[in-house]
Amino acid sequence: MAVREVIHAFLTADRPEEVYQFALERVSPLVGATFASVYVVDGASELMRLGAAYNWPQRFRPWLGEARVRLGFGPSGEAASERRTIEVADVFADNDLEDWQEVASELGFRSLIALPLQTGSKVLGAVTFYFADAESFSSEKRGLLRIVADQMAATAEKSLLIDQLRRSNAALVEVNAELERQYAAVLQARRLKDEFLANISHELRTPLTAVLGYISIMQDGISGPLTDGQRHDLTHVKRASERLLDLIESLLELTTLKRGELDVFIEDVDPRAPLRDAVASAPAPMPGVTMRLDEPTTMLPRIRSDRKKIFRILVSLLGNAAKFTERGEIVASVSLANDRVVYRVHDTGIGIAADAQQYVFDEFRQADGSATRRYGGSGLGLSLAQRLAHLLGGTIEMASTLGEGSTFTVELPLEYEPPVELPVDT
Repeated sequence: MAVREVIHAFLTADRPEEVYQFALERVSPLVGATFASVYVVDGASELMRLGAAYNWPQRFRPWLGEARVRLGFGPSGEAASERRTIEVADVFADNDLEDWQEVASELGFRSLIALPLQTGSKVLGAVTFYFADAESFSSEKRGLLRIVADQMAATAEKSLLIDQLRRSNAALVEVNAELERQYAAVLQARRLKDEFLANISHELRTPLTAVLGYISIMQDGISGPLTDGQRHDLTHVKRASERLLDLIESLLELTTLKRGELDVFIEDVDPRAPLRDAVASAPAPMPGVTMRLDEPTTMLPRIRSDRKKIFRILVSLLGNAAKFTERGEIVASVSLANDRVVYRVHDTGIGIAADAQQYVFDEFRQADGSATRRYGGSGLGLSLAQRLAHLLGGTIEMASTLGEGSTFTVELPLEYEPPVELPVDT
């Protein structure tokens, strides 16, 4: 019954001191012990501290908790150090224990048994039972005490594991809290960055539009006649300004998209129309490169979507193809597959390395991001195209082989489907 109760306490208690105390109170009377104590190894030191005590003489209780037992000294210290049971049948009958006889007289015990608290890997302490009379320990009594000591050791080991788990959980909670704080700071930084980009784009667009207006006035001769050289210079200024305005428009559109503030205008659209417009408006390819439109011979069903945004997607893809294609051709096509309209832009350009393909849709990223890169650009086109396609309920996929070219495929629903959520920023 005592063993069963100790095991029950072992299974239900979190702190080993609770089980130590419970075991001493239940087992000590059964074996006839006058008093008992449990000492546990205190960390990595050579000392053991009190873990539990039963029925110690009243006058010794105030200092009992302050007492320390050194490993290898005394019955409890020897039991823990040597990992064996120490039995003393009669302290006063053994001349080698003369130093203990005075202590035994003062405490009121004549015999004792000390058992190590050990697991498979280490010694955790010792439990010692003290008896008022000389004691001849039977095998049954030894067996009972050994089982009790083993359960105490198992409890201590369980407690250590629980304590380590609690410390690990506490550390994990702290790490998670720190990560949440950092994540909130990152989100705040992204929000401020997007707001800054949106504001600065607005501020830049207004004076740049005015610059383009004045350039047109000068080209039209309203401000006075121009020389051929001046006209030539103004043409380059206007072309550069238009490129800058296009960049600002892309940046503004991207930040508006990311903030979820870009409206969608749905209308009936001939899927061939935005592709034709995109091919007509796309940047001219390099000399020796042809750009052609591959339309189906049969009529395609009209779709309900945002024509301007489809046009913007295709212009971005064609502009990307024109930038990286030095030979061969660029082919833009449209077809129908699985009740979705499919746009493809294929080029025979430089292609994209496998390790760089995961970054092509990231904003401000290019496969070659060095300051000495051969091809210019802001890295906004493909990111903007992907977000616009997602806004229209579609997808963009890419297939590319380095040195052979790339194919970008856009699939859009025939009937506009609002996206469930916007792509997560990386």
